[in-house]
Amino acid sequence: MKTFAAAIALVALMPAAPAFAQDEPTQDAAAAAEPAWVETSNAYTQKLIDFEAQFYPEGASSSGYEQYDGLTFDFSLDADERYIAGAQALRAEFAAAMAMEPDPRVKQDLAILIDSLDRSIESSKLSDTYMLEWHELPQSIFYSVGEMLSDQTAENRRASALQLLRKYTGIEEGYEPYTEQAKAHFEASKGEGKIGPYDVEVRESIDKIPTFIAGIRDLFEKYEIDGAEESLDAMEAQFTDYGEWTRETVLPEARDTARLPEELYALSLRNVGIDMDPREAMSQARRGFYEIRAQMEALAPQIAEKNGWPETDMAGVMKRLKAQTIANDRIEEFYRGINRQLEDMARTNDIVSIPDTELQMRVASEAESAAQPAPHMRPPRLIGNTGEQGTFVLTVGNPTAGEGDAYDDFNFPAAAWTLSAHEARPGHELQFAALVENGVSLARMLYAFNSVNVEGWALYAEAEMMPHEPIEGQFIAQQFRLLRAARAFLDPALNLGLMTRDEAEYVLRDEALFSPGMTKQELDRYEYRMPGQAGSYYYGYRKLIDLRVETELALGADFDEKEFNDFLLAQGIIPLELIAKAVREEFIPAHKRAS
Repeated sequence: MKTFAAAIALVALMPAAPAFAQDEPTQDAAAAAEPAWVETSNAYTQKLIDFEAQFYPEGASSSGYEQYDGLTFDFSLDADERYIAGAQALRAEFAAAMAMEPDPRVKQDLAILIDSLDRSIESSKLSDTYMLEWHELPQSIFYSVGEMLSDQTAENRRASALQLLRKYTGIEEGYEPYTEQAKAHFEASKGEGKIGPYDVEVRESIDKIPTFIAGIRDLFEKYEIDGAEESLDAMEAQFTDYGEWTRETVLPEARDTARLPEELYALSLRNVGIDMDPREAMSQARRGFYEIRAQMEALAPQIAEKNGWPETDMAGVMKRLKAQTIANDRIEEFYRGINRQLEDMARTNDIVSIPDTELQMRVASEAESAAQPAPHMRPPRLIGNTGEQGTFVLTVGNPTAGEGDAYDDFNFPAAAWTLSAHEARPGHELQFAALVENGVSLARMLYAFNSVNVEGWALYAEAEMMPHEPIEGQFIAQQFRLLRAARAFLDPALNLGLMTRDEAEYVLRDEALFSPGMTKQELDRYEYRMPGQAGSYYYGYRKLIDLRVETELALGADFDEKEFNDFLLAQGIIPLELIAKAVREEFIPAHKRAS
């Protein structure tokens, strides 16, 4: 099913459950604490959860619905057709309910559910119209198995990973190997005028298969899942065969340009929450790029003077900073120390409320780095969380980069500040934890989530911490803000055919000063990993800082930074328009009355 890859990718970005939850409340207590409108909204949302879980139960399982553990996605040839029919019927039911619903908050949640269904239906239809159906199945299965075999997954649930693998490989009675089903989907999708996957993506997917085979084996060994050898051997044979089939059958059909049909790219932008014309977004981002670069140029000689370096230009100072390499066997300990300092700074300076629990972090495995080369936050279960925490996963290399393509953008001291502020606290980890801690409806928890909401906060969190960091950390914070501005004009430029990959590479390597390995993963991200998503950071950040300044102007001396930031987090990961509405209608009036 085409939506499976998207569902599994979403799992890696899903909002996490409370990182500082106390004892799990009883069902009666939880029900008593739940507002009536939330109960009504959740009843509608549960219908969508149950419907979608029929087609990709792995997503529901990863969110915490244990009844779906060990169940695998529907890969029958008519699954898309049945999904669209069911989704259209459910959409009609929600639209009718919305017309009758008196509570504006429930109406907002129904609108969120309808929008999610609309985008899923449109995605399936557009893919059928334009694309041959090819799946990076080994990577998707690695994600799915990895969700179950994780420190963030309760021990009693981990055995379900073997159920998954038995079904994916066809060892389980009544199941056909998913690699064979994927081949059938590719053949069935053929039609005149359709385009294949991008050549580079296909070649790299083949090269990564041994890494995913080893990664899945390592997970079963690490978590001591007995009885897996037959399934693991079958998986290795099937993945290897799938790679050979991909080379022989899919590669000749691959397209030689990453550019998508414009309708598909427009949907990608809509899916991540960008509602601005891409050309206008590019214009704003280019202006931002110039201004941020000027700030880095101003900081460079100050850093050189502080450290006694003769080089005073951006590139020279960057080279000096990167020469202060942290060894891979020390990097986790170093980042933990930086994380603690950031937490202390946030408390001391009354920036935002920080929980007392210790942040969870680790260095990524090679298979995780192959699947996701960039550092990221891996959340725990969302539903029924009993204290599991999200984990900051730090990548120290890009396995898809060629020999000599250095990846040295995170393994030096100055880089640790802004990366930790973004992925850990007060960025994603705190945002995800507060999501459930403050209590929001399932619609807002599961279906309002998008990259603009999430990444906008994380980039804003970087900005909040930057004044309190050493000048070297501020310099790298500006470099990564420069990257976010670059993303916002490079991603659309590449996907609209307005720029070549070589031209975009020049901007990232020679202007923004990123390594070859980092540059490659960025360009891959824009062109085929997640087209459209990269622009969401700068777009969401600009919306949040605009709201921040609007609030400061409205309240004047009565503005309280910590109260404002806590209020933003308390809204959950909802569209920024709804957060702005809450600030204008609740936060500002309440503080004006108090003054």
